[in-house]
Amino acid sequence: MAERPALLIMGDSLSAAWGIPVEQGWVALLEQRLEQNGHTWTVVNASISGETTRGGLTRLPRALERHQPELVIISLGGNDGLRGVALDEIRHNLSRMIQLSGDQGAQVVLVGIQVPPNLGRQFTQRFHQIYHELAAEYQIPLVPFLLEGVALEPDLMQADGIHPTAQAQPIMLETVWGVLEAVLAQGR
Repeated sequence: MAERPALLIMGDSLSAAWGIPVEQGWVALLEQRLEQNGHTWTVVNASISGETTRGGLTRLPRALERHQPELVIISLGGNDGLRGVALDEIRHNLSRMIQLSGDQGAQVVLVGIQVPPNLGRQFTQRFHQIYHELAAEYQIPLVPFLLEGVALEPDLMQADGIHPTAQAQPIMLETVWGVLEAVLAQGR
């Protein structure tokens, strides 16, 4: 029997199910959805709470070597934005992650995030635009905003106002699935 292809997720606390049981997180729900739809993927969740694009870029080569993924979902940048990391550095780190994944033969799906408006309108707009620019530059699928339909709903956010609740996870899954399903349908 052929080995199951690996789907590697490089994310932060939003993908690591911070503050909720991990089996209720959107990544665990994705794994269930794949199985229900007859997709034989091994889902590797390499997400770490507090992760930045720099940390993800540092960890990615080993993860690529170890798991040999056919598909890589990159869902990083929120912590960079909240810490005011220079936009050029964020863009560079995400760009290198896309390149490294592609060089290894993996299809990449980029997942965008938005940062709170208190960081200034120019910063928040330019931050969000990075994801759109990279998706266009590398011609890869983009999930524009992981927390679409969640971030502005107090009942779907934990008390910290940053992390979604367990009830929000199915919505996040649908947001990702809306893009991922087309990638899976295309096959490789």
